[in-house]
Amino acid sequence: MSVRPITFSEGEFYHIYNRGNSKQRIFHDGHDHMYFTNLLYLMNTHERRQVYDLKKLGHFNAYDIERKNVLVSIGAYCLMPNHFHILMTEKEEGGISKFMQKVSTAYAMYYNNKYERTGGLFEGKFKAQHADDDRYLKYLFSYIHLNPVKLIDPQWKERGIRNKKAVLTHLKGYAHSSYLDYLGEQRLQALILSVTDFPRYFPHPDTFSSEIFSWLSYGNGLKNR
Repeated sequence: MSVRPITFSEGEFYHIYNRGNSKQRIFHDGHDHMYFTNLLYLMNTHERRQVYDLKKLGHFNAYDIERKNVLVSIGAYCLMPNHFHILMTEKEEGGISKFMQKVSTAYAMYYNNKYERTGGLFEGKFKAQHADDDRYLKYLFSYIHLNPVKLIDPQWKERGIRNKKAVLTHLKGYAHSSYLDYLGEQRLQALILSVTDFPRYFPHPDTFSSEIFSWLSYGNGLKNR
């Protein structure tokens, strides 16, 4: 296991995460989630890009913007009320650090302006773990996508899931992760992902669903290293 400070390398995979300062909430409504996910797409480029004020632009579609020379490839992500998870790999030297600085700075500016606050939003620099073997990398897709289960059952890993159908319904209704994209739903947020730059663990939505269901059954084995 590697936790920052680490040296990022092209061709390697990393679990990136961070949370609000003092565990404060960083996403309050659908607009906050939309702004952050738009940033995951818009800021993934060398080009200097305006921090779009989505509150003023209303239904602005970030995915109409063509990007060139992306910094990272994203394999999975999940936004929780007070933290986020992103699985990524660099496309060039220094890509992860550049990308995360752009996203974090842009979102903090948006958040502080919207909620009329000052100071740091996140709990220091982002954290990173190196997915240094194939088994762990595959596992991270389930770990990241199953985070929202804690919102309806905080102790599910310790006690197990009694109603898997209800949990799967909850996950399908949670739009703030790449879970729906792996289920094969057609939505613009899928453009955030670059799945071809990751091992093809889930060639079909059924393969992904089966993996998720198996971890729901396993429960207490689903812990971050």
